[in-house]
Amino acid sequence: MADRFEFISTTDKPALLAFSTPEWLEAARTALVELGYKVHTAATHGDFLVRFSQIQYQVVVVEELFAANNIGENLTLKSLQTMPMSQRRHATVILFGDSFQTFTPLQGFEQSVHAVINSSELFLLKQLMEKAIAENTLFLHSFRETQARMHSMNSQPD
Repeated sequence: MADRFEFISTTDKPALLAFSTPEWLEAARTALVELGYKVHTAATHGDFLVRFSQIQYQVVVVEELFAANNIGENLTLKSLQTMPMSQRRHATVILFGDSFQTFTPLQGFEQSVHAVINSSELFLLKQLMEKAIAENTLFLHSFRETQARMHSMNSQPD
């Protein structure tokens, strides 16, 4: 893993991928690099959790069968689903696989992710990820702005 100790600066846009299918992993990596992200790849569930706890990733893309035979065995997805929102709100979480209809809000809600993308739309992955990220950014804009103001008020001396 060449990117294990890669430095992340304040101007970088970090992204984390968790894929078992090499073709899909490469397509997602290429799309995110083209969108200006610094991409890290998790090899296992444990690797994902360590990386996710160390860096505030802006984008996280998880394959529904990442290191699993079915979606119920996907420990990475289960971990994200049970994490408090305060630990994962910084990231746009996208779930990728065969079981979903792209951008179906109910499927995303059921899986506790921002967007689902069907693997048949791999050729549009860059545009679909860009749309999911933009929609999530717009949706959480007011929250993040308020959070930043509260943080700056709390860090000012009395």
